[in-house]
Amino acid sequence: MHPTTRFAPSPTGLLHTGNAYAALYCARWAAEHHARLLLRIEDIDHTRCQRRFADAMLEDLRWLGLTWDEPVCKQSEHTNNYRQAIETLIEMDVVYPCFCTRKAIQSELDRMGVAPHVEEAGPYYPGTCRRLSAPERSSRMQRQPFAWRLDIAKAVQLTGNIPIWHDENGCAHNTPLLDDVTIGRKDIGFSYHLAVVVDDALQEVTHVIRGEDLKSSTGIHRLLQTLLKLPEPIYIHHPLLKTPDGERLAKRIGSSTLRNLRKMGVSSERLRRYLLSGSNHVWPFMDSDEAAILATLGS
Repeated sequence: MHPTTRFAPSPTGLLHTGNAYAALYCARWAAEHHARLLLRIEDIDHTRCQRRFADAMLEDLRWLGLTWDEPVCKQSEHTNNYRQAIETLIEMDVVYPCFCTRKAIQSELDRMGVAPHVEEAGPYYPGTCRRLSAPERSSRMQRQPFAWRLDIAKAVQLTGNIPIWHDENGCAHNTPLLDDVTIGRKDIGFSYHLAVVVDDALQEVTHVIRGEDLKSSTGIHRLLQTLLKLPEPIYIHHPLLKTPDGERLAKRIGSSTLRNLRKMGVSSERLRRYLLSGSNHVWPFMDSDEAAILATLGS
């Protein structure tokens, strides 16, 4: 199979320099390995994603000098594939309906004396609905909204072991599995974990290149791939662009959108060189530092 990777942004806002670094990292790897570079718009979250941001992404990526194999994949066009995957997991009896709200989960954690940090509260789940009887689940499904959670213990028992993942050097890794993660959300039907493994298989992605912040999710993705009999890609986790204080660069923390940089008169060529060679994984500017930005990256 021809080596293939993808850049997969979500259109919840304008692309910023952290996104640009990730896109350029993928493109450089593809060029060095004579691989196909695909673009996937991860737009299934209709509560946050907007068409105008998707259009802006394409324009900004082209300005950045990137090209990709057509056609552009959109998650919103593959909901039937995600639905079929969930149906398969239901038939395998490795998922269960979860009726918990965030407040209910936090209350249960408080009762148990568990106090995860805020950033850990999402994936940590105390197993409340896993303990419900089949009749109670069936009754509540008729009258309450619910999500689908993956029963990690059942899934591992069925597959026989905790799946490992491999990096580009052939080294095997065993990532601890998260607590019973949501694979079918109440509001949009599907979760990132489910959609991404189905998408990678549909697009015949051989090398998944993404930020090191997603390394903790790789075990879940390998487990889903094993359950659904999907191919195993190679995983490459690149460093994240950060602020001078060491915080992850984000839309709300220290980042500059590509749209603003373009308006300032930043050279796309100099921006590419800076992000891939001279940045040391740090973006030291704020949008208000226009003089400093232009002195470093101006046309």
